[in-house]
Amino acid sequence: MNFKDQPIISMRNFSREMIDHILAAAEKMEPIARGEERSDLLSGKILAVLFFEPSTRTRMSFETAMLRLGGDVLNLGSVDASSIAKGETLADTIRVVDGYVDAIVLRHPKEGAAHLASEFSSVPILNAGDGAGHHPTQTLLDLYTIKRESHLEDLKIALAGDLKYGRTVHSLCYALSHYGAQITLISPKELRMPEEIINDIIERGAKIKEVDTIEEAARDVDVLYMTRIQKERFPDPAEYRKVANKLKINLETLKNAKPELKIMHPLPRVNEIDASVDATPHACYFKQAFYGVPVRMALLGLVLGAIE
Repeated sequence: MNFKDQPIISMRNFSREMIDHILAAAEKMEPIARGEERSDLLSGKILAVLFFEPSTRTRMSFETAMLRLGGDVLNLGSVDASSIAKGETLADTIRVVDGYVDAIVLRHPKEGAAHLASEFSSVPILNAGDGAGHHPTQTLLDLYTIKRESHLEDLKIALAGDLKYGRTVHSLCYALSHYGAQITLISPKELRMPEEIINDIIERGAKIKEVDTIEEAARDVDVLYMTRIQKERFPDPAEYRKVANKLKINLETLKNAKPELKIMHPLPRVNEIDASVDATPHACYFKQAFYGVPVRMALLGLVLGAIE
């Protein structure tokens, strides 16, 4: 299976075989990701990190992944301190940067930006989130977390929160359709999953239902995937305030939860998961954040041709 020099743009481009191949490669990377083993697999390679939106986990886990594999990182830093502030286009930025590096990680507020960048780049582009569109590396680490902490086959999963603008859940739905997952949707009506995505993933083999409360879903599902209501995606602040605190997880919410339930969250959280939940065996979101390192190590190794 050849990933060398291929862009990583959308989960719609991935077959189940491709996903399974990446997850298997990530498992082999875990000892290196934990610092238990050393590697020079990507020695001499340079990764550019171009983030036009704020990020902690995605940016730092990509940087950690590259450094753990012996490579180097070139970080754009603040957009305000770059030529973008002078009006340079994304296409020109990509053309310039790809002359310096071996791969580019891009996060951008506009949907479709990663695809556009791939048309102007001679090195692989890895999409680290484009607006409300796709976030494929987040999806792959989510799948890896589910595989490690629960199970992918015959999975029952609830997706809660912002299902309209949440690029993480959009990408995750497409990936889970390969595994015939039973997906429960929980959201305020204003943030319901777009109908076209629901119809598409049903056609791909997933089973979908919608419920009104987290309590109802927690009794039955294996994984509860909570998302933040994203204030930055709302053009009207008043619309954000209407839905901001409608869905929350606390100990009371989980009193009748399935014992083996795992709670995931792409982070950052605001107030949708109470800190009291962190000490329960259900909490899985900090492990999830770590799993981004071996998954992104696997992707970098694959697209740079260091592993097959």
